[in-house]
Parts: sequence; structure tokens; C-alpha cells
Amino acid sequence: MPSQTRSLSRVCWAVALCALATLLLELALTRIFSVVLFYHFAFMAISTALFGLGAGGVLAYKVEKDVGPGGDIWAKLGRLATMNGLLVVAALWVVLHRPLSFVISWENALVLATIYLACAFPFLLAGVVISLAISTTIRNVAKVYFSDLLGAAIGCLLLIPLLDFSGGPGAVMTAAAIYALSGAILHSMNGWNKRSAVSAMVFAGLAVAALVNPSLRLLDVKYAKGRSVAQEELALWNSFSRISVGPGQEGQSLILIDSDAGTDISTYDFDRLSDEDRRKLLSEGPSLPYIVKPAAKTLVIGAGGGMDLARSLASGSKDVSAVEINPIIVNEVMRGAYRETSHGLYLRPEIRVFIEDGRTFTRRSEEKYDVIQMTLVDSWASTAAGAFALAENHLYTTDAFRDYLEHLNDDGVIAVTRWEFQQPRESLRVVSVARAALASLGVADASRHVLVAREDSDQMAEWGAKDTILIRRNPFTQEQIDSLRAAAQANGMSEVYAPDQPGDNPFAQLLRTPDIDAFLASYPFDVSPVDDNRPFFFYTVPLPDLWSFILSPWNVDSKVNLGVLLLVASLGMSIVATLAILLLPRLLLGRQAPSGGLLWVHLAYFFAIGLGFILIEIALVQRIVFFLGQPTYALTVVIFSLLISSSLGSYFSQRFTGSDDRKTAMLLVGAAAAVGALIAAAPAAMDAALTQPLALKLLLIAALIFPAGFLMGMPFPTGLRRLEERFPNAVCWAWAINAAASVLGSVSAVFLGIHIGLTQTVVGGAVLYLAAALIVKLTTAAQTSAASQTQSVPLREPS
Repeated sequence: MPSQTRSLSRVCWAVALCALATLLLELALTRIFSVVLFYHFAFMAISTALFGLGAGGVLAYKVEKDVGPGGDIWAKLGRLATMNGLLVVAALWVVLHRPLSFVISWENALVLATIYLACAFPFLLAGVVISLAISTTIRNVAKVYFSDLLGAAIGCLLLIPLLDFSGGPGAVMTAAAIYALSGAILHSMNGWNKRSAVSAMVFAGLAVAALVNPSLRLLDVKYAKGRSVAQEELALWNSFSRISVGPGQEGQSLILIDSDAGTDISTYDFDRLSDEDRRKLLSEGPSLPYIVKPAAKTLVIGAGGGMDLARSLASGSKDVSAVEINPIIVNEVMRGAYRETSHGLYLRPEIRVFIEDGRTFTRRSEEKYDVIQMTLVDSWASTAAGAFALAENHLYTTDAFRDYLEHLNDDGVIAVTRWEFQQPRESLRVVSVARAALASLGVADASRHVLVAREDSDQMAEWGAKDTILIRRNPFTQEQIDSLRAAAQANGMSEVYAPDQPGDNPFAQLLRTPDIDAFLASYPFDVSPVDDNRPFFFYTVPLPDLWSFILSPWNVDSKVNLGVLLLVASLGMSIVATLAILLLPRLLLGRQAPSGGLLWVHLAYFFAIGLGFILIEIALVQRIVFFLGQPTYALTVVIFSLLISSSLGSYFSQRFTGSDDRKTAMLLVGAAAAVGALIAAAPAAMDAALTQPLALKLLLIAALIFPAGFLMGMPFPTGLRRLEERFPNAVCWAWAINAAASVLGSVSAVFLGIHIGLTQTVVGGAVLYLAAALIVKLTTAAQTSAASQTQSVPLREPS
């Protein structure tokens, strides 16, 4: 028999590997869902994972009962972990081979249900393994839970290199192999044996498959957004997207981001540009700023396939800064495989290319520009933080537009092109944001600073027309307005808003009303200006109209707000899931289920800290995206920092608090205070370091998060020790409820962030830690009172 120390060490290793695989699987699936389904569904992958973990905690009671007293629990967990590796591969096959189209039908509902059920099972088994490992070693919960969090932190750290090297499918297959390795260690608790060898062989097979998959494509995307990807000429993954190239319209090649948002590759040869090609390039809405500023010094945000660069060059520009966030588009596509197709556009001397987030580049740049241009910059690529948690959200905030305005020359112009629909919302919100940004710079009347032109008006009822909004820090002159009007009319565009024309459409009303709040409150969509604290530009459904929107007929622009339906559905499902986890032990175990007068109050403690932790985590990820300029970096550094600091907090929790109620309450108050300090210190610190190198910014975020994370890691193991002393058979249930709270919190964080703001959501998480402290005080007072009453009962003399 192995020594007790060796046994605990192996349990810690197994739990760490299982947690590593679980977080890696969860985050990799969000990327695959964003590609194969639609970006909104990536959010539901998080909820599915957390629900599976919570339900696994409940199922653990059944597994433990089946093993029975004196049974080999570690052999059972070893089998489950090894089997999980194979289940992950099966789930991946289902996801990649079941096409789901953008149509509401029973067939698609069945496909979606199949995908989610297939993906839920691996998390269910992971929940069983981790919760039983913790409950079986409850006396050493600080070390085991430390291993759980440490493993998850390492899984988060591995996400970026694995996605860059092997893509989404390869990262999932790596998680499968790690599950099998965890199974081999669990099988070895009573010494290495045949079962250990089998698990090790499964691990080796899955590891080799993961290693060769990028080249052999054993498991790869077959369908995306309901369509076959067979026509793709090139497909490459990185940590935040899958870039593919295929045939587009009129013989052009089309770059697709996550198989959805497209950007045409420019095929114009600027060494031999014909007059007809020049006329064609300058006849579209995004070329309008060059009527005001020909041969402009230009900043293009979201350069993509180069069409905006081509328009700028066609107008005579000699100095163009092209900012593109995706290195695959720059290096592998435009400078690589499609260099000749684009006639070396990204290598031309007039163009300087920067691989960076446009917002960060603008803030960092010391230059000023004649034209700053963003044309249909949307990737539809989810960041895994939730529905509407898009990489480009921070490009469209009031704070961002203020940055753009401050980087214009005196006579410069911003040109933003967005889709528009029969009831204006996207371009109208751009105008709303522009008005707010101009007001912040002292412009009291923005009505002479904005002009809106529309092309493809006949497409309003199909996909949507394209509005180009021109914004200036100085008013448009009458000469400029006349020139723009003439150019728009000559090229078949319609005038939506001009400063010199009367009008009563929503654009004129928004820009000219003296009571902007009244207009925004009465408008049927939410087009209020968004800021960095509430950056959800693409969410336009007012809260009071949420239910009526969901029940409204499906139409062509529903894709934009599909996340509304999924957000509400996820919120409903998370509430049902939480109730199920609360009630299932009673249904499964009957009278053998944990019970007691204060049990529910103790379980509420785990619900509060689980909900608080996830609210803080998800809101911080979104809040820090702008600072780091890359959503995947924000996701990685926030989750890694929280998990690694929390794991250390767990490790030292026994030393600091033991199971002392007074110290536990003080710890929870301290955690809430540390979160408050983080909220107070972060804005000024990030603003001061915004232009610093990425490595320094990552270290700054980690340092800001560490104190709060350290204290937030202590309450869970401390609470388990308290619970084990009072209700020893309720430990797995507490794990399940903590996970259930995370399900509810993952949805609630996005919902609250949209409607009240991200900072306020973090504050809400801190308040829940205070609520947990109150629960500790209540349970302590109740137990003290009960003990006092017991001691005060007089003894009767025997008669």
C-alpha cells in the first residue's frame, strides 16, 4: 500500500490534471462553437460546462453509493476519468459533423440538443471525479482544492499556445488525453496495475492523435454555420479566431472570420490602376471621406482584405496606417498565400501595417490623421465571456470615439460604415455615440458635425443597407456638404442626414433634440451611447421590451440580436439547473439525503461565494479587454490570475482560518474589501500603463488581481471544513451548489453588464461575499443559541 503522503500527492496530481483538462475543454469548446454554430452559442458552452460540473457533484452521491463502504473509490474514479477522455473525442465528432443552420425548426432544435448533450457528459463525469476526490480527502481539502484551482489555472495558460498550434479540435483532443492521464494516476492509488496501464495507453493514443491532428486533420471542421467548408482554399486557427479563405463574389477571394464575418481581398494593381477601377473604388459609401479630404493621411481600423486601403490609395493617399488585429490575415493571407492576388497591397510603400487592436493603437499613437476609417468592423467572434462579448465592442464606445476625435487633424473626418435595417439601430447608435463623444469635448450642438449617406437602400428588407456616417470635430462647411451630396447622388446613394436639410427621421431627431434622454427613452430600440463600462454596442433591445422582442416574428436582421434569445434562454435554463441541483439529492437519495435544520443556510453560503466569484471573473474579463487590446489575453490573464491566487489562498486557508467562524467571517469581509480596492485602483493604473509593452500590462493586471484572488480562494475550502464538522455527508452537494451558482452567475454577469455596467457587476460580486459573511454569523448565532438552550435544560431526579 502506498504511504498516506504518496496517496495524497497522487490525488492532488489527478485532481489538478482533471481540472486542467476541464477548463481547457470548456474554453476550447467556446472557440469551436463560435466557428461551427454562431458566436452567441459560445456563451452557452460555458453554461453547459458549469452545469455538468454541478450535476456531477450530485451524481457523485449515486456513484459513492454504488461503490459502497470499503469499496475501491479510486478505481471507480480512474475508470470514469479514462472514459471521459474517449467521451470528449466522441463529443467533438458530434460538434464537427452535425450542421446547424440559421433557421428556427424542430430539426435544428434536435441538432442543437444533440450537440449540447454530447458536450455536457464530459463535464458531468469531471464533476463526479473532482467532487468525490475532494469529499474523500476532506481533511486535506486545502491542498486538494489548491490542486484543483492550480490545474485549472495551468489549463487557462495552455489555451493560447494550444489554439495557435493545433486549433480548436487539437486543443479539445489534448484535453481528452489529459483526462486519461488523470485516470491512470487514480488507478495507481493502490499501486500500478493493469488498469493503470490501460489508462496510460489511452492517454498515449489520444496524445499522439492530438499531436498529428493539425497536419492530418483527423477531426476538423466539416460544417460551419450550416454550410459545408469543402470550398475553403485555406483555413488556419489562432487563439481568437479561425481564418478561412474561399471564393467570393465577382471572382474575388473572400476572407471569413469564424466562417461568418467576411472581408474581400483587394485585387487592384496600383502600379497600373485603370480609370474605371479608380472610379469603381471611389463610388462606394466608404470612399465619401476622400471627397472632403483627398490624398488624406489615413488610419484604417480593421484593414482585413484591404478594400479600405485600396479606396484610400485610389484617392491619392501616400500615408496609410493599416491596423489589423489578426496576425493570420496580415502574415499568412495578405503577405503570404494571397500576396500575388492582392498585388502586394500589404507590402506597398504607402502602407504601414500594424498588428494590433485599433483602439489601443489609436490611444498609443502620437500622430494625427485626416481620415480615420472603420468599415463594417465586426468579426462575430466570441471571447468566451458571453453573448455580445465581442472583440470589437470597445471600438464603438463613447470613450473610443473621443480618442478618434482627438487624433484628427483640424479638418479631419471619421468615417464609420455600419449595417442598417428598416428600423434604424446600428448606424443610429453610432450617431448617438458620436453626439456623446462630441459633447465630452465641448461641442454643445452636434447637428452640424455629422452626415449620413446610405447605399443599397433596396436591401433594407433583405440583409440590410449600409450607412456611412461622417463625423468631424469641426462643423461641416456648406461647400463640403454640397460636395458630399453631389458625390452621393452621382453614385446612387441616398441622403439620410445632412446638417443643412430639414428632416424628421430618427437621425435628425437624435442630433437636434434638446432632450436627448427623452428621445432615447421613447425610441423602440436601445440606441443610447455605450461606454467602456457598458460596451455592448450590438445589444439594442430595451429591457422592458425583452419579452415582446423574443415573441416577435423571426426576420432577416434577427441574427444581430439572436444573443437576446439565447441570453434569456440561458438565464431560464440556469435557474432550472440551479433548482434541479438543489432538489436532486432529495429525489435520488430519499431519506439518506443530507438533512438538518441549518443545512440550507450552510448551502446558501456556497451559493453566495460561487455566484460572487463568477460575477467578478466575467465582468473583469470584459472590463480589461480594452486595456490589453486582445480579448484572449484578457480572458487568459484574468482567469489565470484569479485561479492561481485563489489556489494559493486555498492552500494557506487552514493556517489562516481553520474552521473558525469568526475568522471566516472576517476573511469574507476582507475579500469584499479587496475587490473594492481592485475596482478603485484599476482604472487609474490601467490608464497610466495603457501605452506600455504588453508584458508589463499583463504583469500589472496580475498584480492588481492577486490580493483579491488570494482572499477569494479561502472561503470555499474553509466552508467545506465547517460543513464537514456539521453535515459530513453534504460535501458533494455543496460542491454542486457552488457550481450551480456559477452557471447562474455566468449568465447573470453578461445580463447585468449590459444593463447596469461591468463595474457595478463586480460590486455585486463583492456584496455576495458580504452576504456569505452574514450567513456565517447567522449560523454561528443559531448554533450558539441551540447549545445554550441545551445546556440550560434542568436535569430531573429519577422518581
